[in-house]
Amino acid sequence: MKDKQVEKLIKKEEKREKAVVNLIASENYVSDDVLRALGSVLTNKYAEGYPGRRYYGGNTVIDEVERLCQERALKLFKLSSKKPARTTDGVQSGGWHVNVQPLSGSPANIAVYMALLPHDGTGRIMGMTLSHGGHLTHGHGVSASGKFWKQIPYGVSKKTERLDYNELMTIAKREKPHIIVAGFTAYPRTINWKKFRAIADAVGAYLMVDMSHIAGLIAGGAHPSPFPYADIVTTTTHKTLRGPRGAVIFVRKRKAIQGRTFSTSSRSDLVLLPDLIDKAVFPGLQGGPHENAIAATAVAFGEALTPSFKVYAKQVVKNAKALAGELQKLGWRVVSGGTDNHLMLVDTWANGVSGKEASEKLERAGIIVNMNTIPFDTRKPMDPSGIRLGTPAETTRDKKEADMKKLAAKIDRVLRG
Repeated sequence: MKDKQVEKLIKKEEKREKAVVNLIASENYVSDDVLRALGSVLTNKYAEGYPGRRYYGGNTVIDEVERLCQERALKLFKLSSKKPARTTDGVQSGGWHVNVQPLSGSPANIAVYMALLPHDGTGRIMGMTLSHGGHLTHGHGVSASGKFWKQIPYGVSKKTERLDYNELMTIAKREKPHIIVAGFTAYPRTINWKKFRAIADAVGAYLMVDMSHIAGLIAGGAHPSPFPYADIVTTTTHKTLRGPRGAVIFVRKRKAIQGRTFSTSSRSDLVLLPDLIDKAVFPGLQGGPHENAIAATAVAFGEALTPSFKVYAKQVVKNAKALAGELQKLGWRVVSGGTDNHLMLVDTWANGVSGKEASEKLERAGIIVNMNTIPFDTRKPMDPSGIRLGTPAETTRDKKEADMKKLAAKIDRVLRG
């Protein structure tokens, strides 16, 4: 590289990544092939529009790249663009469309709201409150999702620190949200998609699933799939999917719910959801897509289609359970009593260590985590009561349960030191 300053910084970061134990639940390590695609000549091309409908010439190859990514996305999650799903037992009908152009998870979620919520400030998003494990873009007030639309917040039970679906039903019936968002950034338990579907149906709402954290687990068969029940599914492509930074929106090929879309037309129930979503992404929110990232996503999807990825996804969960279990044995309180997925929340304040102090201590010891609020936290978000730990990155490095037990012992020594 001719720019030695940037080259030096890249090498410095590479050295840092190799030297630490990475327990950030939302991070992972991509393959060399993903990096090659990301740094390819595809970054040179402007491709506003969609395959076969571009505003620029010279997109023949780019169209092939984007279509390949779409095909692999559907195949990875066992979806069909044509065949309807079963229509019994709460399972939704209709094939699926996928938009692979969102630049990241936040604009992907905003695009869904732009497509489906009223634009007059009356739109209502029922999403988990940030302090209980939700995401900023699920309606939090500091996000555009909370500034342009109203959040109907829900959380976990104080007694169990788990979702109470009866309480969610009560909230939904009282508040009548337009969209119910299921999917979280710091919830360590299996999500019951069928119950979310029943809640959405009871109030005539769209069910949107943000599976960003657990997409790789779903693809690998280590967590139940939301696709039989959801209307829209969004996901980032990094985290457990081990792809580049980007996002994807899956949309069921169904008609819009009458009166439940921004359209002022009396025949809004004849509009198909994929058309609304595509128009919200482009030209509504974005210009030219990053086709180099889309190609890298296609590579990651191809890797996730291999048998070895299923082994990886299951090992992520095994490692998380082992780490959480060992920390509990060593006297640390794990929120909700454990984990079913790739992450856990540890209440460090229960042992007199704040989340910020815990994060800083561990980083000095070469273990990278993030401070995190815990449900019903009495401390401030910038120095909360807990930390969030995740196993995707270290599992990519071939760590197993025995390694997690040793790691728990080191965490214990560092935090008590």
